[in-house]
Amino acid sequence: MGDPREPPEGTPEGGSGNEDEFRSVVFDESFVRAARIQELSARERLAGSFGKATRARVRLGPLGTVPRQALALLLLILLAFGAAVYFGVNSPKGIPARPEGSQVTVSLVALSPASAVHPVTDPANPFAALPPGYGDGTIGLNTPTGAATEHFSRVEVTKALDTVQRYLVASSLAPAALVQGATADIRAFVTPGEQAGFDESVAQPVDDRHHALTGWVVRFDPAQVALASATVKVTGAMRIDEADSGTLQITTDHTFVYALKSAGAPAGAPVTLETVRRELTFQFDRVDLASAQLRLVDSVVQVGPAPCAVSMAGFLQPVLATVQGTAVAPPTPVDPGNHARPAWQVCGVLAGG
Repeated sequence: MGDPREPPEGTPEGGSGNEDEFRSVVFDESFVRAARIQELSARERLAGSFGKATRARVRLGPLGTVPRQALALLLLILLAFGAAVYFGVNSPKGIPARPEGSQVTVSLVALSPASAVHPVTDPANPFAALPPGYGDGTIGLNTPTGAATEHFSRVEVTKALDTVQRYLVASSLAPAALVQGATADIRAFVTPGEQAGFDESVAQPVDDRHHALTGWVVRFDPAQVALASATVKVTGAMRIDEADSGTLQITTDHTFVYALKSAGAPAGAPVTLETVRRELTFQFDRVDLASAQLRLVDSVVQVGPAPCAVSMAGFLQPVLATVQGTAVAPPTPVDPGNHARPAWQVCGVLAGG
C-alpha cells in the first residue's frame, strides 16, 4: 500500500507530497475564529433568514451613508415643518376663536307715557293713525338684497340675511312667541355657544344686561295681554358689515307696533298700540352660515308706553288703556347713591304719549 500521508490521487506534480512543504503556513487562533462557518438550523432555513436582502443605503458625501428609510423619514419631517410654517405665515390674522358662553349684551329702555294712555279710536282699524312708512309684518322688515363683501360671497351674505329675517319673524311677529310663551323656535336659531345663556334667560330672566329674555324675543305675559290684531306693523332697515375677515355682521333697526288688549277681554274692548324698537347686532362665521344659526351680540330694546319701575326681563310690560284712559306715574328720579338698583336701568318719556 502507498504511504498514508500521500493524497489518494498521488503526489501532485512539482511537489514531494511531504507535509513539510506546508509547515511555513501558520493558522493562528484569530484566523480560525474568523473562518468559522455556522450552519443554519432547519427552522432558520425554512424562515428564509439566510435570504434577507441587505438594507439599501444612500451615500451623502462626507456625511457617510444613511438608510433609505431614514432619509424618507427625514424628508417627511422637513415637508411637514415647511407646511406648518407656510400656513402659519399665510393664514389670516386677527380671526378670534369661536366665542363660547353668553355673548349677548341687553339694554332695556322703558318709555313712560307723558300723559294718560287712551285706547285707539277704531278697534277694527287700530293702525289708522300710524304715519306712512309702516308695512305689514315681513314686508316692513325691508330685507335688502344680498351683495358680496370683501371676504364673504353674495351667496353667504344672502344666507345670513335670510337667517336674520326668519329669526325676526319668529321672535317679533309670531303669535306663539308674542303671547303664548313659546321659545323653542327662537332657540333653534341660537348657536351652541350661546344656547346655555339663552336657556338661563328662559328659566330665570334677570335684567343683568346678559340674561333678559326680552333681549331675544318680544313677549307679553299671556295672563295679562292678548293680541287685538294678528297684524304687526313694522318699519326699519338692515345694515351689512364685517366685524373682521372671518365674521360677517348684520345690524337691524326696526320699530314694531302691536295692537294689544287685556287677556280675556271681549270683542270691542279697548285696544292699545304698543311700540317696540329693537336694534340688534348679529354676527356669523362660516360655521354659523352653514348651520343657518346666528350669534346675537347686542340687543337694545325700547318699549312704550311702559312703566319705569317694573322689570321687563321676562315679559315686556305695556300700559294698557281703559275706556277712560290709564294714568301712569311719571318716571321716578334716579338716585345715583342707591346701589340697590342696577346702574344700567334707564327710562325715558314716550314722545307723543
